[in-house]
Amino acid sequence: MGKATGNLARVTRIGLDLAKTVFQVHGVDAKGEVVIARKLRRGTMLEFFGRLAPCVVAMEACGSAHHWGRQLVALGHEVKLIPPAHVKPYVRRNKTDAADAAAICEASMRPGQRFVALRSIDNQAAVMRHRVREQLVGQRTALLNALRGHLSEIGLVAAHGAQHAYRLKRMLADGADENGEIVIPERVRVVLAPLAAQIDSLDQAIAAIDDELIETVKADEKARRLMTIPGVGPVIATAVVATVGEVASFASGREFAAFLGLTPRQHSSGGKKRLGRITKMGDRYLRKLLVVGATTVLHHAIGHKDSLRRWARRMLERKGGRAGFKLAAVALANKLARIVFAILRSGEVYDDRPVAA
Repeated sequence: MGKATGNLARVTRIGLDLAKTVFQVHGVDAKGEVVIARKLRRGTMLEFFGRLAPCVVAMEACGSAHHWGRQLVALGHEVKLIPPAHVKPYVRRNKTDAADAAAICEASMRPGQRFVALRSIDNQAAVMRHRVREQLVGQRTALLNALRGHLSEIGLVAAHGAQHAYRLKRMLADGADENGEIVIPERVRVVLAPLAAQIDSLDQAIAAIDDELIETVKADEKARRLMTIPGVGPVIATAVVATVGEVASFASGREFAAFLGLTPRQHSSGGKKRLGRITKMGDRYLRKLLVVGATTVLHHAIGHKDSLRRWARRMLERKGGRAGFKLAAVALANKLARIVFAILRSGEVYDDRPVAA
């Protein structure tokens, strides 16, 4: 890494390894020689950077990176956020804070390096809303599954699907089935009542967030255009706008789909292409939403004559079976991602006019 000279006036670029309380700084000059390599406590961070002349500060795009990025921009520095996976190849041998900071500094100087846009507080709040909703939905699913398990012990078994789980919940409230027959003893109803109350509370919280997302769509022209795409509703539209924003950093729709992990994993050599399953890299939440949206399109493709859904039906007929349905859903999600990119870049809406057979 080289020996630090300690002349802060020469610093032109800094690699900053973030943590909770102790941060590692690795600064170099215009020639790439190490000027400073030291640790900083959380309370001295801003004071240290306030004494520096404006320079480039590179950090991994991880927890708290956007917060510190905004703080450093306010001090006059230029902040560059790098995906952690792009920093790892530059770590020398063992992983230490000093090695990580040096690797961040080195990665930021590479030509063709990709950087993550710095988020504002409003943008972070929009993304947090989706993360909160996802967590609440997961908690509700866990409670519904718990209800299924407990009631199965007294002989009440429901088919797969949320609607059947909610049927069990209604029976728990009444103690009887649709015919009026008592199927859940009073003692069991009292014990499981807290589960039902928690499910009701989560339903209300999720519904409130959904209402907020609908209001956001009404005020956002990009989200409204995205909702013209089959399978894209308020949740997907607002999630894309909040997470991606501008698509200028992507060269093509395929690159955007690769960013979401929806392109095949390659292991090609010697001119022979070997494609495997999708990479599953990038934003897991957006990828999941697009696959769910694609599944909805496949279920309701009949009766529509636009090119996308005609292609989806042909794919489904060609693959067939349960495994084929899932494969078609992922392939369609890839197409949806490319359409999202095209609409965000062009400013147009989805064309659902029928095409000739």
